[in-house]
Amino acid sequence: MTSGQVVQLDQLDARLVELLAAEPRIGVLECSRRLGVARGTVQARLDKLVDRGVVTGFGPDVRPAAIGFGVTSFVTLEISQRQGHDPVTAHLADIPEVLEAHTITGSSDVLCRIVARSNADLQRVIDQIVSYEGIRRASTIIALAEQIPYRVLPLVRSAATGRP
Repeated sequence: MTSGQVVQLDQLDARLVELLAAEPRIGVLECSRRLGVARGTVQARLDKLVDRGVVTGFGPDVRPAAIGFGVTSFVTLEISQRQGHDPVTAHLADIPEVLEAHTITGSSDVLCRIVARSNADLQRVIDQIVSYEGIRRASTIIALAEQIPYRVLPLVRSAATGRP
């Protein structure tokens, strides 16, 4: 997908995405049966959604707490502007507990979501993060409970109806 290109979703696209989110292992033929449209239509719609970067994967969603990583935290990093973001990003990508990282505006430069097995393990992960010389400061917030898990289906439905 080219940068800045917006994909318009319709009701069929939204229903297809919702079905795939609920049942990632479902086949195209079964999708077409449940949606009441031709198999070729489902395949064409799915190909379009993948090609344009709307659908980015079909893998299982994994809950870190279920595999022993029960502590979630958000860490903001101040980095050395001289080196830029790329070396810091490469360092963070080598740490399995870093689930995502975003460059941000404001007083910090990078926001990370990280997980750990315990608070003591969280200290180990933070120490590993800040061991890189391009990171000047870290500030950590521990999440107490997940109130709304990461989700996109309400957004997909809204985009398909054209309502904000």
